[in-house]
Amino acid sequence: MAIVDTGDVRLHVQRLAARPAATGAPAHATVVLLHGLLTDSLASYYFTVAPAFAAAGLDVLMYDHRGHGRSGRPERGYTLGAFTDDLDALLDRLDVPGPVHLVGNSYGGTVAFTHALRRPERVASMVVIESEPATAAWAAKLAGLLERVRHEMSVNEGAALDWIAAHHGGHTARLAKSAGRLVRDTTLAHDIPASTVLGDDDIRAIRCPVLALYGADSDLAAQAPRMRSLLPRCVTESLPGHRHSVLVEAPGRVRDLVLDWIGRHSRTPVGTRVRTR
Repeated sequence: MAIVDTGDVRLHVQRLAARPAATGAPAHATVVLLHGLLTDSLASYYFTVAPAFAAAGLDVLMYDHRGHGRSGRPERGYTLGAFTDDLDALLDRLDVPGPVHLVGNSYGGTVAFTHALRRPERVASMVVIESEPATAAWAAKLAGLLERVRHEMSVNEGAALDWIAAHHGGHTARLAKSAGRLVRDTTLAHDIPASTVLGDDDIRAIRCPVLALYGADSDLAAQAPRMRSLLPRCVTESLPGHRHSVLVEAPGRVRDLVLDWIGRHSRTPVGTRVRTR
């Protein structure tokens, strides 16, 4: 575990080095794992796919976004641009050799899209899981979602947390309580919907290979044809029987798809696949 000061925020970082025993591993290939919003953190990768990526010969970098997990929680500064700045600054501070492979879950994928447009020379490929670029429709959707969270955790927090604990367990309720504080006590709920959004021409300008994974039963699955039409090097994959929580519900399938994708878009093949539960 490490804390990296970007000059704007202190970020909690975890790194897993490529296993020396992995054969055929790409020299200096790094995968950067970007988690989702509010109740998520780097733990969703640490306990699912990250160890397998290291075992397959990849250097793994993951971190808690600002306001999340063990990273700093400033009162202000939560636009999508700020999250993208954090990624750029972190790669600089850690002197990560590039280009890197970005894997973004939900909001983490939105950060990845923006970073790939801003710094194309730093991105070898992307995998986005249940995610979409920051469009005007995305901003409107996030505004409604964050306002509902803010209201529930400001007016009906006790009842909301009791319901979450009863239906999803105490751990999820504790995460929801922390997410409620983040929305209530910072400018995040205002800043994210007010972020600069991308038009179709911006999205078309993203030239790196993109693998987009969707739960077949998720609302976002309808994005697949649009992503293929706009992104010149996009492949989509639908995972039957899953909704938004693909990463934690089907980590084995996600692991295999990501390793195959990175292997096909690295200068040398990714090493031996190691299956973990």
